[in-house]
Amino acid sequence: MIQFIVRRAVGAAVTLFLIGAATFFLFVAAPSDYASLACGKDCSPARLHDIREALGLNLPLAQQFWDFMSGIVRGRDFPTGHCSAPCLGISFYSGDMVWSTIMDRFPLTLTLTAGGAIVFLVVGVGAGMIAAYRRGTYIDKFATGASMVLSSFQIYFLGPIVLTVLVYSTGLMEDPKYVPITEDPVGWFVGMSIPVCVMATIFTAQYTRMARSSMIEQLAEDSIRTAKAKGMSRSYVFFRYAWRGSLIPIVTVFSIDLSALLGGAVVTELTFSLQGIGRLAVDGAVNKDLPLTMGVMLFGAFFILIINIFTDITYAWIDPRIRLS
Repeated sequence: MIQFIVRRAVGAAVTLFLIGAATFFLFVAAPSDYASLACGKDCSPARLHDIREALGLNLPLAQQFWDFMSGIVRGRDFPTGHCSAPCLGISFYSGDMVWSTIMDRFPLTLTLTAGGAIVFLVVGVGAGMIAAYRRGTYIDKFATGASMVLSSFQIYFLGPIVLTVLVYSTGLMEDPKYVPITEDPVGWFVGMSIPVCVMATIFTAQYTRMARSSMIEQLAEDSIRTAKAKGMSRSYVFFRYAWRGSLIPIVTVFSIDLSALLGGAVVTELTFSLQGIGRLAVDGAVNKDLPLTMGVMLFGAFFILIINIFTDITYAWIDPRIRLS
């Protein structure tokens, strides 16, 4: 296991280096004028010259690349001050350090993702397992029908409806807002309950259908039929053997969904006017803020790699037949 983690960590570091290199050459070394975007509309030749020197664009391309990559590890000096590691540059639009801006927004996205993931995993997978266990009954039909209906909804459609009914029309709940969970857990729950539940509703439908089909397929395996033939009870076989095997495809899809959500729950944050990583990525693209856009890309890539490593470890824990080789 230790050797596997070390190999994957080295592989992740190499992958991050390649992503960083691709990001640099895609944005900085592209034919478009990087300095002109930083200078803005009303840009004088003198100011454009100063920006080129400040950003190091007058240096050879190899030196620019070295400064960019080494700044992530050891920091970097700019005319406006020192950028501590990991240095992802300075925002064109706000003038703030990109890493600090990302860290200010990340707790919102992290808690939103974690809250939604807990809800749709518990409810979705639980409903799917129950539907498979009671296959052919009214419970199964209700869970399957409800999941098909809910899966046709979208966050940008369901979100405004929930806001209109629960907030603007009846006043039963407050308008969504973010309060740090470490400072006020109750305030976080009250302010984020609507976004978390709306986002979880869409995913719950998907995981209900996936858990049901995966469990039914697992129950048809020869090993499960053999266990039943030995006299083991249906419930014992279901919870002791079948459910673990059915979790493999669920873990795979969950790792993909979690990576996307941590990289930026764009639709949810835009729908409820939340200032998270997703909104930050959109703002960077709209304002043509290349350092901010590059920083969000690298930050998202880092979490995708970390989640993939934990996913592989989880595979081996769920199914001992899988070996980390």
